[in-house]
Amino acid sequence: MPVTVDGETVKLATITYKPAGSGPFPTVILHHGSTGRGNDPSLFARPYEPRPLIQWFTARGFAVILPARRGRGGSEGTYDEGFSLPRSNGYACDQSLSLPGADRALRDLDAVTPILLAQPFVDRSRVAIAGQSRGGILTVAWTGRQPAVARASINFVGGWMGAGCASASAINQNLFRRGVPFGQPSIWLYGDNDSFYPLSHSRSNFTAFQGAGGKGEFHEYAPAAGTNGHFINSTPDLWTATLEAYLSARGLPSRPR
Repeated sequence: MPVTVDGETVKLATITYKPAGSGPFPTVILHHGSTGRGNDPSLFARPYEPRPLIQWFTARGFAVILPARRGRGGSEGTYDEGFSLPRSNGYACDQSLSLPGADRALRDLDAVTPILLAQPFVDRSRVAIAGQSRGGILTVAWTGRQPAVARASINFVGGWMGAGCASASAINQNLFRRGVPFGQPSIWLYGDNDSFYPLSHSRSNFTAFQGAGGKGEFHEYAPAAGTNGHFINSTPDLWTATLEAYLSARGLPSRPR
């Protein structure tokens, strides 16, 4: 998808899955996360394609679109979402570097979303925005930035900086509070034993969001012993009933066809 953002025109890679039929379909725009600590450039080009989550939505009649932001997953441009100085150290804990990186990511969402919504197979009256990890916190922040676009805001284990950063709470709560103007309930789905976001940290983020006037539900799950709760999006058995109830309440398809 060619987009113009920050004064440059680049092509952003997208992956699209559609259910059987002619459409238009209810549509989920699904946003990717980071690359761990950001210090392994070989991971930048890897596409984000969480098959269990994609299959979960397409089984319910959704089209799923996965856009990759600048410099990620085959997209053109520079990947520059809040790196340290020097860049080889990975993502920055310094708020003066990290938050501008999040703003850059949000501008990518601003640029690509109208193009995605204009695709003929998209039912623009039935749109959900979703994401995992950094994609989850971007989902919450962006739906607050553009509150008229989506019926649903779905956050899987969202956060921008891991709790190992002393500034993580300040950074993450700054971004989550930006979701308050969405004005509709969002859903936050988190797993125990998350290597980036312990449940205590994520609960505090949700409390800050609610305290600022945000609407939503926070749900937590225990993954199988020895597994990383950061990847619960690949285990639908944990959260299917909860997410189905949320989608139904938002007037979106919730049960397999």
